[in-house]
Amino acid sequence: MVTLADVARQAGVSASTVSYVLSGKRSISEETRRRVERSVTELGYHPNAGARALAARRSQIIALVVPLRADVYVPVMMEIAVSVTVAARRHGHDVLLLTKDEGPAGVRRVAGSGLADAVILMDVEVDDERVPLLRAQGTQAVLIGVPDDRRGVSCVDHDFATAGALCADHLADLGHREVAFVGYGSGVYHRHAGYAEHTLAGFRERAERRGLRFVQRPCEGTYESTAGTLGRILADRPETTGFVVQNEGAIGPLLGLLRTSGRTVPEDASVIALCPEQLAEQYAPRLTAVTGPAQELGRVAVEQTMGRIAALDRGEEPRDELVLLTPVLTVRESTGPAPRQGSRP
Repeated sequence: MVTLADVARQAGVSASTVSYVLSGKRSISEETRRRVERSVTELGYHPNAGARALAARRSQIIALVVPLRADVYVPVMMEIAVSVTVAARRHGHDVLLLTKDEGPAGVRRVAGSGLADAVILMDVEVDDERVPLLRAQGTQAVLIGVPDDRRGVSCVDHDFATAGALCADHLADLGHREVAFVGYGSGVYHRHAGYAEHTLAGFRERAERRGLRFVQRPCEGTYESTAGTLGRILADRPETTGFVVQNEGAIGPLLGLLRTSGRTVPEDASVIALCPEQLAEQYAPRLTAVTGPAQELGRVAVEQTMGRIAALDRGEEPRDELVLLTPVLTVRESTGPAPRQGSRP
């Protein structure tokens, strides 16, 4: 039996484009429309009646679940949300934004209402309770994040494990042997947020392989909490010369506290951050940082969503996908060779 995918392959377009040509729900160029129609005729494709009925009931809405907790960096979350909205509009869909931290109850309410054709989840935990609920309800879901159990969903995320490894490698290559990992607040780790756990796991594995002696300390990101965190690190490991920071709120306080303690960056202490590019550029010295494109997360998530919806409309089982975006290390002024033994304050 000829499928919609066969038509798309012969016409040299995506399956969603074929679906739009057949449904007339989106404006398609005349040349593309003719090419699709020619392939439909040549292959003898006949859309499945059940799939057509299902497509007709689509709401053209995607629910985007963005829990705005106190311990998340809201600017990045909103950048991803805007990217999802823009990409969805290109596919003729609107976005229903859900920001209240309701956990499974909120997802159940939206999924059961029929308001949305699919759900995109953000702030994903490694053992996220929302995922089995969506799977049980048969709701099409895409996760911006990677849980341990990925059955029945598609996922896109930065490769945080590789990002953590890049930080360890960079400090090791510069000759640092005593390093500290300043993370998010303890609540982020208690709820097993994927981005935090995957980064720390990647950093820990690479640090051990490279022979780094390290400590990891959570930090709430305020000036007071950062001062307490740095004080404990230096009390426990006074020879620490390298700092990895995965907490946007702690970056500024840490740089100031190192300066007031008599440690010059990068001569006495190197600092590398996992943060957005624009944030790394605003500090003095400018930060060596590992970054990833937040907007690309939103675009890929929507493409995965459209692929799952299109598969259902063809009467096919949606394919579970995993896309990890490669992080980029940009070296700036905040990291340098480890100071000689005995030269630190």
